[in-house]
Amino acid sequence: MISVVLFNNKGGVGKTTLTYHLAHMLQRLGKNVLAVDLDPQSNLTAAFLDEEKLELIWRESNGSTWSAGQGDADSATTVAAAVRPIMEGMGDIRPCEPEQIADGLWLLAGDLTLSAFEDRLSEAWPKGFTGDPAALRTTTAFYRIIQVAARQVRADVVLIDVGPNLGAINRAALLAADTVLVPLAADLFSLRGLRNLGPTLRMWRRTWHGKVLPDLPPGIDAPPGRMTPLGYVIMQPTMRLDRPVKAYQRWLDRIPQVFASAVLDEPEANTSPRSYEIATLRNYQSLMPLSHDARKPMFDLRTADGALGSTQTLVNRCYHDFRSLAKKLLQRLDSARAES
Repeated sequence: MISVVLFNNKGGVGKTTLTYHLAHMLQRLGKNVLAVDLDPQSNLTAAFLDEEKLELIWRESNGSTWSAGQGDADSATTVAAAVRPIMEGMGDIRPCEPEQIADGLWLLAGDLTLSAFEDRLSEAWPKGFTGDPAALRTTTAFYRIIQVAARQVRADVVLIDVGPNLGAINRAALLAADTVLVPLAADLFSLRGLRNLGPTLRMWRRTWHGKVLPDLPPGIDAPPGRMTPLGYVIMQPTMRLDRPVKAYQRWLDRIPQVFASAVLDEPEANTSPRSYEIATLRNYQSLMPLSHDARKPMFDLRTADGALGSTQTLVNRCYHDFRSLAKKLLQRLDSARAES
């Protein structure tokens, strides 16, 4: 099993849409996929599950079917419910029951109440430097929840969706991941996001390897904290009349160097242009409403879903684009696995 977190601390680049469609396409390619929603906004969970199912699991997550007296062995319906014993000082994580979406595709559901875990993670981070077991159980909670669920469903690939920030929740989520895939838009804001992301990842990795792992107490299942950058996927915007193609190309041309220097910490002379670009995905904005209404990936839309005429041609292109991306991602994951 290998895990991938899809992350850019600049929001609005289509990160959750990319995670959702990659999960479905990797499953089509024969992989057992576990999608994990660690974004308190829970948009990935809402994409996978209808409102009736959401109401059920969120009601259970809020505690209507669980109390401390029932014991920590009971399974949780969301990640937030799985960490609630830690938040309430009642014990360690509970197993989080994966929601089966299709054969070979599962979801660890998110919940807006996960945001309450932010303060507890912030408090635990420095305490973990001294080997405090309770603090380390808090910091490693996401990793351990994912590991248990991945073993349960025999996942080949774990895709982790997180929010667009560099807070404590995302630090714990990124530490739990083997690799990092960065969705980007070709604009100033995404480049600024890369400049923030790279140094922060290196600092977290350095701190984890230098201050935590050497003095890790026995019995704590902790992640190796690799967070290996796989590369980036460019999410093509809708071209507006007031945004000339030259402006778009200018930012596009700068991405390889910024990614190499900021994220990979490579000197400019060693940069290979676009070597870390995995794919550029065209804009499928016209398919998004249909996909949402049909509760299926854009590349699965049919005539009955409203994909008529030229729209069906776009659906076919979407399928081939995501299939190509998923295959390239698997190649990068194989390389990352071999190097680890």
